[in-house]
Amino acid sequence: MQEAQEAGNASQVARRHGVDVKMLYRWIRNSKHADWQIASAEAKAVTSYTQSPGEFRELETENDKLKKLLGEKDLEIAILRDLVKKVNPAYRTKWK
Repeated sequence: MQEAQEAGNASQVARRHGVDVKMLYRWIRNSKHADWQIASAEAKAVTSYTQSPGEFRELETENDKLKKLLGEKDLEIAILRDLVKKVNPAYRTKWK
């Protein structure tokens, strides 16, 4: 497995050792997960983070404010485009 990862060509390593390529890929995948399985509970707790309900509510509030601001900006842009068309009727291009 290590040889395949170092070489960067798993199929060539599998042929050299007479092993099925799919089997080698399965071994590589399982070895990556094995590291996580043998890790201590403390290490797993550090790597997985869950938000508290308070933090989640703060993020939801901020998200709502940002959506409202984005909607207002979109409305301003639409109004300005309409004004440009009315002031200069020859300036009729399609905006996306």
